[in-house]
Amino acid sequence: MRDVTATGERADAMAAGGETAAVEGTGAVKDGIRERVLRHAGTLVGLSHRIHAHPETAFEEHRAAEWTAEVLGSAGFAVTAGVAGLPTAFSASYGSGPTTVAFCAEYDALPGLGHACGHNVIAAAAVGAGLALVPFADDLGLTVKVIGTPAEERGGGKALMLDAGVFDGVDAAMMVHPGPFETVRFRSFALGTLDVEYLGRAAHATLAPHEGRNAADAMTLAQVAIGLLRQHLPPGRHVHGVVTGAGEAPNVIPARSTASYEIRAAAAEDLAALRARVEACFTGAATATGCEVRLARPEPDYLDFRDDAGLAGLYAANAAALGRPAPVERGPFAMTDMGNVSHAVRAIHPMLDIGSGDAVPHDASFADAAAAPVADRALIDAAVMMAWTAADLVRSPAAG
Repeated sequence: MRDVTATGERADAMAAGGETAAVEGTGAVKDGIRERVLRHAGTLVGLSHRIHAHPETAFEEHRAAEWTAEVLGSAGFAVTAGVAGLPTAFSASYGSGPTTVAFCAEYDALPGLGHACGHNVIAAAAVGAGLALVPFADDLGLTVKVIGTPAEERGGGKALMLDAGVFDGVDAAMMVHPGPFETVRFRSFALGTLDVEYLGRAAHATLAPHEGRNAADAMTLAQVAIGLLRQHLPPGRHVHGVVTGAGEAPNVIPARSTASYEIRAAAAEDLAALRARVEACFTGAATATGCEVRLARPEPDYLDFRDDAGLAGLYAANAAALGRPAPVERGPFAMTDMGNVSHAVRAIHPMLDIGSGDAVPHDASFADAAAAPVADRALIDAAVMMAWTAADLVRSPAAG
C-alpha cells in the first residue's frame, strides 16, 4: 500500500503550490472553505489511505469508524459513538444553527476485494466537508453533522440508522461516491434480499424414496417458476439468486436446501409487489413437494435514490466552478442505502470521477484506483464542493 506519510506530504505540497486555484467570485466564505480543506489535505488523504490499507467489511469497521471520528473530535466536533445500537456507527456535530446539513461517511469494504468501491474516499471527503465548515457554521446558521454509516455494501446501515432516528432534524444530507465517470443526478434501483430455506424429510434414494420429501426438488421448482416469471416482468425489474445448499449425498433424499436471492425494481413502490410474486414462487414449490419453506429478509430493503433538484443544482454549479469533468447522465445501475435517506431527507449522491478508466466499482482493479493520486485530488475537490453546497443552501433562497 502507498505510504500514508508520503501521501500526506504530497497533498500538503499540492495545497501550498495552488494546483487547485481559488475560484473567483465565490466570496470570502467560499474562499475560506476551500482554504480550510487544503490546509487539512494531508490529514484527509492520510485518513483515506489508512482506511484503504485496513479494509473492514459490514458492521466490522471498528478501526475505520474510530479513525474517522477521531479526526472530527480533534477539530471540536461532539462525537456520539455507537448510535442506533450499531458499534461502528457514529454521529458528530458542530455548530448550533437552525439548518442542519449532514455529510455521510461510508467506510465498509467488500469481502475479498477490499476497498474496490472506494468508500475510503467517501469517508475522507465527508470529514473534509465537515472540517471546512467549522469556522463558518454559526455565521451561516448551520449545524454541521458528519454521520459515520457502516454496512452500505450489505446490511443497510443507513436504513437502520434512519429508523432509529439518527437523521431526525437533518434538513439536507449528501455524500459523493467515486467511480469511472462524473454524475450529479444519481439514480439507483430499489433492492430487496431474501434468504430461502426448504425443510423436507431425508430418506434412502433407492430403498425408500417415497418416504422422503425432497428439499432440493422444492428449490428446483421454485427456480423454474421464477424463470417463467421473468418473461413477464416489466423493464427495470430483476430477480436473481444462488443456491447455497441442496443435499450432501446422491443416495439420500435432501432434507434441506437453501438459497440467497435479490429482487430489484426501479422504484420502491414496485419492489413490494415484485417481492410478493417471487415469494409466491417459493411457497408454491413448498406446497407441490410437501416441504416446509422459511423466508427471511436478512437486511432492510434498499429504496431507490431520489435526489433533490435544488441541492443538485447547487452542487453542479460548484463542480463546474472547480473544473470537475462534465457530468454524464446514467440510468439506474446500482443500489445504495442512501436511497432510504433520500425518501426522508433532501439528499444528493453525486458520482466522482477518480480516473479509474475501464475499472468500475466492485472490480479488483478499482481498489488500486481508490488510493491513487487522482482519487486523492478528487476527494479534496469533493470536500470543497459539498461544503460549498451546504453554504449555498443557507445563502440561496432559490435552493429551498
